[in-house]
Amino acid sequence: MNSEAEKNDSDDEISLIDLFAVLWRRRKMIIAITLIAAAGAVLFSIISLVLPSEISPLPNEYTPKALMLIDNKSSGGGLSSMLGNMGGLASLAGVSMPVSASFSELAIYLIETNSLLDSVVDSFDLIERYKIKKSPRAESRKALKKLLKADFDEKSGVLSISFTDIDPVFARDVVNYCTFYLEIRFTELGLDKNKIEKENLELNIANTFQEIIQLEEESRRLEQSVASASSYGGIPAITMDINRISLELNAKRQVYTQLKVQYELLKVNMSSENPIFQILEMAEAPDQKSGPSRGMICIIVTFAAGFLSIFLAFALNAISNIKKDPEAMAKLRGAYEK
Repeated sequence: MNSEAEKNDSDDEISLIDLFAVLWRRRKMIIAITLIAAAGAVLFSIISLVLPSEISPLPNEYTPKALMLIDNKSSGGGLSSMLGNMGGLASLAGVSMPVSASFSELAIYLIETNSLLDSVVDSFDLIERYKIKKSPRAESRKALKKLLKADFDEKSGVLSISFTDIDPVFARDVVNYCTFYLEIRFTELGLDKNKIEKENLELNIANTFQEIIQLEEESRRLEQSVASASSYGGIPAITMDINRISLELNAKRQVYTQLKVQYELLKVNMSSENPIFQILEMAEAPDQKSGPSRGMICIIVTFAAGFLSIFLAFALNAISNIKKDPEAMAKLRGAYEK
């Protein structure tokens, strides 16, 4: 038993020595291939860094980011009913929207819709920019989806939108466009009731105030006519018009007062609640690249070349051993002749 164990240990030792011997005999080839690959990777990285971004084989990429706060706590009946109305459209699009979907999931869903993608493609002429010839609409959407990313952080409730391009200013403009698009879509869907009510009140207040000014001007003009004993329409008729305008003016002032009270109460209510969609930070043109990592590329290429050269060394050694073995060569010749 001991002799057999010693023999196995001896075989293992010999095998390791043989492997090391192969590597030692081919050491120049291994070192040469590794150094050439490393030098080539470094040279390629330098060239890609020096050349302009438009013609560089590995240009710098920039990824600006915009941040939005999504309040999922308010996702109640408004979102559920809205998703119910969108159910048929979502089914046609092959997308299953869960009943318990949150506003953050809705935002990410809207980012991937064809309406947003097509709007970005058309606004920034991405078909021409990316030189898409075949199936321009479908291919431009695919290209945009690869570069446009949306991510939601459950802990902070912050949704981030980013876009990657070799032009930092262009990438910033795309991100900000998508951010405003989302804000408009949330408003159009009527999810934030307080915000919609506030906008309606502001519009009604402005219109009522304008009507009050017009009535006051008309009343002033009629009073001047009475004072100058104008014969236009007769003084009794002018007096009747003045009384009518006075009644309308009092009614408009009461309406204006009620609207202002509702507006102030709504502002107090909104100050204690978080809106569903808030833009925290618009994207800026970054001055630092997000990729590629040329140092990491050089390291990976060097290691890959080293492993490849080691594999090649063993392969060449195996071929050399086969050539030296007459029996193996005879088998190969027989197989070839058949």
